[in-house]
Amino acid sequence: MKKLIKGICLALALSSFVMKAQDKENKNLSIKVNKEESKEYIPAVRLINNPDGSCTFEKGRIPTLKHLNTTTFWMSNKTEDWEKNAHPAPRRQYVITLKGNIRFKVTDGSTFIIKPGTVLLAEDLKGKGHSWDMVRSKAWERLYIPIDENADDFFVKND
Repeated sequence: MKKLIKGICLALALSSFVMKAQDKENKNLSIKVNKEESKEYIPAVRLINNPDGSCTFEKGRIPTLKHLNTTTFWMSNKTEDWEKNAHPAPRRQYVITLKGNIRFKVTDGSTFIIKPGTVLLAEDLKGKGHSWDMVRSKAWERLYIPIDENADDFFVKND
């Protein structure tokens, strides 16, 4: 478990470093975060289902130094065509982008961009789900961290 936590911390630190480099090139893609809060939280976007099963999103943050209720994680740098088409999340999970800028699209056509330094919390488990494509990126490197079934996701919605 200690190795898992160290690995996640290292991945988040690396993604923050990459994000700073990418911010210089893509300032208009940033999710704005209050600098005071940034010491205690990491910006996040959560995909959720509406009561009718459609997918939407909300912006927020996840507090730092919380122990995540997970027992495994894996990395990916491959994408298959089906992944870019609309699909629900296969499980509740954090998706930590290490490299790449990814535009997500939800049911009503609204979009948001995830880049290194912002956590995606995928909880849209029903309906058509979401789709995504790369923006100014040729590859998407990411960590998938499943959340145990009844565990708290620690997401705090922005006001």
